[in-house]
Amino acid sequence: MHTPSADGDSRLSLWLRVREYAVPPSMIETATARRRAGDWAGACAAAGIDVDLRLRTLARTHGRELAARIRSDLRHLAPDLLRWHMPRVAPDGLLRPGRTLALARYDHPDPVYLVVRTPPAWADGGQRISLALWDTSRLGADARHHPHPRPAPRFRLDLHRHLWDARRTGELRVRSGADRPPPGSEPPGPLPPGHHCAVDRWADEARIVLRDAGRTTGSVAVRTGGGHRLVVTLPDDDGGPLPASAARVTPAAGAGSVAALPVLPDAATHVLPDLALLRAGAIGAGRLHPLVADALVPGRAAAGPPRPPERTGQPEFVQCRGARHRIGLVDGVLTPLDHAPDEIRRERLLAELTGTPLPCLRAVDRAHRRPDCLTGVRERLDHGDTAGALAVVENLLGPGARLPGGPLRDELEAVARRRITYGLYRSGLSGPAPAWLLPARPRPAGRRGHPRHATDG
Repeated sequence: MHTPSADGDSRLSLWLRVREYAVPPSMIETATARRRAGDWAGACAAAGIDVDLRLRTLARTHGRELAARIRSDLRHLAPDLLRWHMPRVAPDGLLRPGRTLALARYDHPDPVYLVVRTPPAWADGGQRISLALWDTSRLGADARHHPHPRPAPRFRLDLHRHLWDARRTGELRVRSGADRPPPGSEPPGPLPPGHHCAVDRWADEARIVLRDAGRTTGSVAVRTGGGHRLVVTLPDDDGGPLPASAARVTPAAGAGSVAALPVLPDAATHVLPDLALLRAGAIGAGRLHPLVADALVPGRAAAGPPRPPERTGQPEFVQCRGARHRIGLVDGVLTPLDHAPDEIRRERLLAELTGTPLPCLRAVDRAHRRPDCLTGVRERLDHGDTAGALAVVENLLGPGARLPGGPLRDELEAVARRRITYGLYRSGLSGPAPAWLLPARPRPAGRRGHPRHATDG
């Protein structure tokens, strides 16, 4: 069977960037240490997750039994692993915006869900995630300004607890299909060549969905991307193992024909990205999340993605006036080492008077404005790893550097603005106004009934 390479597969290239930048090793280490110490809230903070629930209030409103069940799940929540498996969008692999995902469901007596939410794209600031409860009997105030406050059937993780619950991560090997050989290259049924669907797992996953819906047989809708919909139909379930051929896959007649069917979650629709990367030889177990590596590659140690290079203290060399000069850190600032301070001051003054600066000074200025590591800095900033981005900058320019105007400073200032926007969104001070806050539209003459209120579409 032909194994695709990361260079020839845009999906694998996207997930390689995600695995390198989205969940840095420092986040994994800190969140894991706090989770093991019993500090689930501290683990969430380390993983960039804002907590929007209070267990004491929950005990008063819903009873101690439900609060105890939720507290148990929170203590075993691995927030860094949850971020690792969150749905993402092309081309940058950022979190899918404006979504609500169910992590667990509790019947009490109306269903109560433990959910995580991503902000809308306009309010993204550091790829933050919020953790909350969704009570089907009432809408919490924290979700009134969210575009999709209800859990999405397609992006549910309550049937995939192994993607966030530290007690069940061992199930990942079987649920991802890593325990069986890769499927053949021939696409079954209506799937096109080169698809990324985990068809060999559809039968078992569809049975899980049907059982959750209280059924033992029937059909499940599958969205494979690009607006394509399929229907997976299972025979009568006798409780035994289901081969992949047990699922009958047919094209959907239309969107209306699958509207009433249960939906196969996206986590079960596509091949697990880490498994695809491993099979393609594009990544090693050492660059996976430790819990993922333990499940997919038993017996192999994993330490997460590589760290930014440490400062070596070795100077760089520049050709300046026919000689090879050094540039290095002096008192935490990138400085030409082979020019006297007076000469540097004179050359900088000449440059301000439209003169041509020394090659050494041009190299320092270029490093401050547009360093070679700018692409990696952008990726880290886009994925919310501000500490990692600053570490890369300090590694190159020193901790005492003052950045002039240029692409690097623009990126850092943009991050600060996005964080402010996210804070305003979280507080309800920015974004679409609720309908009750907007003024009433004038009622047309001759029309009866109540005046219509403006709403934001």
